[in-house]
Formats: sequence, C-alpha cells, structure tokens
Amino acid sequence: MTTSTADEPPPATPTDEQYGALRASAAVWAGTSVLITDQRGQVLVQKVGYRPHRLLPGGAVDKGETAARAAAREVEEELGVTLTVRRGLAVDWVSAAAVRAPAEMRFPGEILHVFDGGVWSDQQIAAIRLAADEIQAVEFVEPADLPALMSPGDARRALSALRARVDDAGVVLLEDGVPIAPSVLDRVGVLRTPRARHHHPFHPRAVPAGLPLRHAWCWAFAPDGRVLVLLDPVTGAARLPGGAPEPEDGGDPAATLVRAAGERAGAELADPVYLGYLSDPDEPRARVRYAAGLTRVGVPPIDPATGRAYVRVLATPEQALCLFDWGPAATDQLTAVHLARARLGIPRALRRSVTELPAHHAW
Repeated sequence: MTTSTADEPPPATPTDEQYGALRASAAVWAGTSVLITDQRGQVLVQKVGYRPHRLLPGGAVDKGETAARAAAREVEEELGVTLTVRRGLAVDWVSAAAVRAPAEMRFPGEILHVFDGGVWSDQQIAAIRLAADEIQAVEFVEPADLPALMSPGDARRALSALRARVDDAGVVLLEDGVPIAPSVLDRVGVLRTPRARHHHPFHPRAVPAGLPLRHAWCWAFAPDGRVLVLLDPVTGAARLPGGAPEPEDGGDPAATLVRAAGERAGAELADPVYLGYLSDPDEPRARVRYAAGLTRVGVPPIDPATGRAYVRVLATPEQALCLFDWGPAATDQLTAVHLARARLGIPRALRRSVTELPAHHAW
C-alpha cells in the first residue's frame, strides 16, 4: 500500500505511519508578530537589514513553542523588553500564492498570529534596546502610513489587527490579511485613512470674550453610553456631529450644534452640556465641545459640505478617540466627557464592537 499525497484522499483506514505522512505533507509554517502602539495610537514598526519593508516585531514559532511564547521571546530578543502576552488580535492564513516565495523555498503556507503588545508609555519606549545584529531602527508611524512602509500582506494584517483592538471584537480571522467577516470599520477603511490631527489645548471653561467661534462639535450619547461618530463613506475620515456657525444660529453655539447635527447626521440631541473649547495658536478661534443625549436618528442626510451621506456608528468614547489624533489634550477632553455623561445620567458604556446605526432609530 502506498501513502496518499496531499492531493489524494487518505485511505479509509490509514495506518499511523500513513496518517503521519499525510499530515506532514500538508504542514504549514507558523509565525507570530506583536502589535505595539504609543499613546497617540501610532504603530511600532522595525527596520531590518534583510528586508526592504518595515515589520512588526515577531518571527517564526520554534519547534515545541506556543505562538504566545514565541511572541514574547521575539519582543525580548528584538527590543530588549520583557513582555507578557495575554491577548490575541488576529490569526492569518497566509497562502503560498500571496507570498510569492521562490520555488526553491517550497513555502507551504503559514499561520501567523498577531498578539496585542499594548499601549506603551514614554518610559517603556525609552527602555527599548535593539538587537544590533538584526534590528536597525524602530519608529512609531500613523496607521494610514503602514501600506506605504510594509509589504501589502503585512500592512493588511497589521491594520486588521489594529481594527480588532479598536473594535474590541475578539480575535479576527484573516485570509492573506483580509478579514473573512469585515466590520463596518473595515468596509469604510477607517484605519487606512490619515486621522484628523488637532493637537490643540483643551480648556474646560467658557470661551474668552472676543474669541470667535470656529465650530461646535458634540459627544452625542446613546442611552447605553456609546457616542455617535460620523465616517466619510469615501475617505473613511471620522468626525463628531456638529459644524460651523451660520447667521440663523444667532451667535449661540448650542444652536449651531443642534442645527449642524441634524443637517449632517440626521441626529436629534437633548440637554446639551458645555464641556469647554479648543484653542489653536495659528487660528484665533474657539472650537467648542458639548455633550448631549442622542434621542433619535433619521435617514442619513446629504452633507451640504461634501455632497455625501455619512456612515453613522456608535462607539465608546475611548474607541472614538482612537479614530482621531488629538494629542495629549485628548485625555483632558475625555475626562470632561465622562463628567458630563454622569451629569446626563447616562451609564459608562460596556466594552463591545463598533456598530452601524440603521436609517431610522429612536431611543
């Protein structure tokens, strides 16, 4: 009796030797990588001498080693940092066709695990000690820059893993870096789009007299503690509901907020609570922030500024912040947001996936 090849069905009752040979003929490689971000949400990538593209920390899983232990070992070897790996983000089936490896490598395919290395503080980043014989440099880069810096498959995998962390949806299953069950964030391409960068100080007080209003934006809370976020259907850019003042608002920023939220999001707000304002040294105008209850959304209207209807999603305030680059002041604003949420009698949101709002919904 001969042993079946990988393209042939196994015998009805194979011997242990035949079964072992069949399994060996279908074996794949196993790899691991670790997603690490800084407190701004930028991703750590490595420059190595043997590849033209940037890489996440990681490497091959050794014989007899688990993927999680391999991830921790690779971080220690490459970055000189001891890390405890507790959370998986993605498992990717990497096909031989996607890798395009030379025939002599006989690449059989790979199962690649991506683990969450956490959000590193400045102190943790300063403790990095590179493996001099392998890692030339590390840098933290914007998620939207990953496709230009990494190979296509590595970039897709890293962005999918980052989306899984933001979305808090558990481990995402990938095929060649592409989710087999895409979320709304995948569909709109949020993390492939440069995030709005507004590193402006937040002032939890009234706008000074004489400082004109630039716009009014709102943290609009659903009863479950999540907030409304608007995603551009073409670019994936995120924004909060609100807009710039118009003459009919009579100089009242709360009136601006209510009108603009209706025009751009089809959202009805209740009980706006003033949070404070952002100041921009290059533009002497105030960007005010409110919190309010979200009572109803109607059909998504066409935004007069873009000519497009926004994709509307509900996210925790912490998830929403991941979609922006607001710098250190984002923490101060988030503190004010939760104080206002408590004033409105709205509970803190439980951890769950970002979800898209239907055309009509009322609370």
